[in-house]
Amino acid sequence: MRRLQWPYFVFCLFFVFSILKASYAEKPAPESSSLNDTPVKTFPSLTDTTVRSENPLDQTLSPYFFVKSDDPSVDQMPLLSTSAEVTIAGVIADVTVYQVYKNSGRSAIEALYVFPASTRAAVYAMKMTIGTRTIEAKIKERQAARKAYEQAKSEGKTASLLEQERPNVFQMNVANILPGDSIVVEMKYTELLVPNEAIYEFVYPTVVGPRYSNQKKSDKSPDKWVENPYLKEGEQSQTTFNINLDISSGVPIQEIACLSHKTSINYDGKKDATISLDNSEKYGGNRDFIVRYRLAGNQIESGLMLYEGEDENFFLAMIQPPNRITSSMIPNREYLYVIDISGSMHGEPLNVSKSMMESLLTRLKPTETFNILMFSGGSKVFSPKPMAATKENIQKGLDFVTSARGGGGTQLVKALKRAMALPKAEKGSRSIVVITDGYVSFEKETFETIRKNLNEANLFSVGIGSSVNRYLIEGMARAGSGEPLIITLREKKNIPQKAEKFRELIEFPVLTQIKTEYKNFEVYDVEPLSPPDVFANRPILLFGKWKGKPKGELRLSGITGEETFRKRLKVSNFKPEKKNAALRYLWARHKIAMLSDFNKVLHTEEHTDEITKLGLRYNLLTNYTSFVAIDSEVRRTSDTSVTVKQPLPLPEGVSNYAVGHPAASVLGSSGVRYKTMNGGSISGYGKGSGGLQGIGAAPKEAYDEKRISKADKNLPALKIDSVIVLAGSESPETFKKVLQKKLGYLRSCLKRSNNTSKLQGTIHLKIYINANGNVRSVKILNALITEKKALNCLRSKLKRLRFPQSSASNAPSQVMVKLNIL
Repeated sequence: MRRLQWPYFVFCLFFVFSILKASYAEKPAPESSSLNDTPVKTFPSLTDTTVRSENPLDQTLSPYFFVKSDDPSVDQMPLLSTSAEVTIAGVIADVTVYQVYKNSGRSAIEALYVFPASTRAAVYAMKMTIGTRTIEAKIKERQAARKAYEQAKSEGKTASLLEQERPNVFQMNVANILPGDSIVVEMKYTELLVPNEAIYEFVYPTVVGPRYSNQKKSDKSPDKWVENPYLKEGEQSQTTFNINLDISSGVPIQEIACLSHKTSINYDGKKDATISLDNSEKYGGNRDFIVRYRLAGNQIESGLMLYEGEDENFFLAMIQPPNRITSSMIPNREYLYVIDISGSMHGEPLNVSKSMMESLLTRLKPTETFNILMFSGGSKVFSPKPMAATKENIQKGLDFVTSARGGGGTQLVKALKRAMALPKAEKGSRSIVVITDGYVSFEKETFETIRKNLNEANLFSVGIGSSVNRYLIEGMARAGSGEPLIITLREKKNIPQKAEKFRELIEFPVLTQIKTEYKNFEVYDVEPLSPPDVFANRPILLFGKWKGKPKGELRLSGITGEETFRKRLKVSNFKPEKKNAALRYLWARHKIAMLSDFNKVLHTEEHTDEITKLGLRYNLLTNYTSFVAIDSEVRRTSDTSVTVKQPLPLPEGVSNYAVGHPAASVLGSSGVRYKTMNGGSISGYGKGSGGLQGIGAAPKEAYDEKRISKADKNLPALKIDSVIVLAGSESPETFKKVLQKKLGYLRSCLKRSNNTSKLQGTIHLKIYINANGNVRSVKILNALITEKKALNCLRSKLKRLRFPQSSASNAPSQVMVKLNIL
């Protein structure tokens, strides 16, 4: 018996060592693991083409999924509630936003909260309330405000700082919120409501969608706000939401509707109404709040608004253009559709885009031409040249669009450059239609690209989603001399009607060659200097200042069809009113927007200084001015304070693909942090929840892949051209990622050829995959190479691959794969 003890001991030791080794191999990397140092290869298709650097500082900025800490002493969701009180008088909305921060933990915290506002919002006031004390915020130059805030934070004083990251994205910082504190931050802004088709619309954005960024962490001035935590798809926010509206119009209100939320609408006479949010919408802050109303007789409140201030006087002219013309002399057009199929468009947003495209394509005239470009990290074009809008070509175009699946990054600028460089039709004018949710952080670069490369075309933008980036959507249309359109996910039933109106909109302008003249009315600082062509049935807006007495005439003229349109406003018919005081802020906000647009193309210190001076003079939040409120009392006496980023809910209809996906990670997504199956967390690029488990191949495959990476460099390259899911619930990126990882392993089959120099062409495969991720069979449908040994080897190796388990129970998949041998 004693002779068996030693071999038995060795066997046990080996067994234990094997278990430990397997356990270590399966253990997820910690948050600061070397996964950040693992380079990810990219491939030329529609997936993300962001190249990872081995230096963590060279990683691109990225949102990440919120991982709740195990430390109960730190309140990680300090934003208790957000509410808004809205007063609409005529065409001006005045909004007061209340943010309540409560620290339910045991440690002092600094709360950071990223939130949206209207692109037209002029933020003119802020204050902070702590118990019975109220501190009015001061407007300062941005760097000076940040310095004052940081000093107050270090001294233990409670302070709040409001900064503009984009014209529609703000960040609130609240320092030294003590345990048990409830702090209320109040912000005021005003905006102009411009009717479209005689319909007024008020939009209160509630959440900033996750932004795809091409900025690196090592950049001089990175957009740090992009790196914000998000709750996962379907996870309810703990922050409550409420809003109330009071509408007072000079004309009887015909009808009111809230498209986004369940509300209660009460009329107080013919010209006044109140709208309040239903209690069931307590957590409805995951989509834009949208109210539309129409005045009796489809009237709009056009005319002249005047305000007489202490040192400056302001005016706003709203002039209704002529009705849309229907002249048959309008030349035929070429339509170029640029469609976003990135990760944030996955699911419902992309389905709405496809429905919109179906409606647009089927309405084309046979004499018109079209082309389609779809993009995520890369891009793919329907045809190398514009195609005639025949029934056959339209059907091919529809098939091209419907085959798309959402996934990958959002390389919008690269897609626009490629689209605008495509060959034009010989006859007619070009209209470019961009369809996206706008979830990118490089808006300025996008606008500049459009201005520099548009080449005698108009660009129209369509925003799809429940909380789209309106700054990008509206800015692209403005840069492209076109018009924007927003379609929420709750409007998908009305897509045919919206497509028809949009088609009419982009066919031709209703008014061109617009000229303005001021007769005996002394004006200056008028914006815009030269009104652009008018495409939609909405008023022409003219902002400016005036001197002397309000008298004389404002004259406007233009060409509509083959006729001349003229309009006159007699100034003496309109009186200066105190209620028009918001014109001061609205003029300054409009002026700042125009300067900012120009500054994006030609950045100068002169324009930056002018924007800063306007912000300081008119008490407005800008990219260069901020509001800061500092309590005089030193409240925190300990040395410890924790900075907490308030997690945001994903906008309604947006899937986890916008940040990353548990079962279908997208190659090249940047710097995303996730919670793993084992409860830990990892930081990586394109690694979903537990994405490292169940995806890897057998040890023999791993060894082959490592060996082939050092193989003969003369072997032809093997590239993935496309992956199409024919059946199953997973996205193409799920399968593409595994195939990409194993390209070296598959490429070794090319050594089986007797003459590798002749190995060039494409291979079409159909792979049948069981629900457990095992490959059931592989069929070679078509191959331009005839080397049977290489093809048999390829089919054999593909059978040994393992893919992620299906997210739907017992649902097998069929995948079409096109490989290129170069």
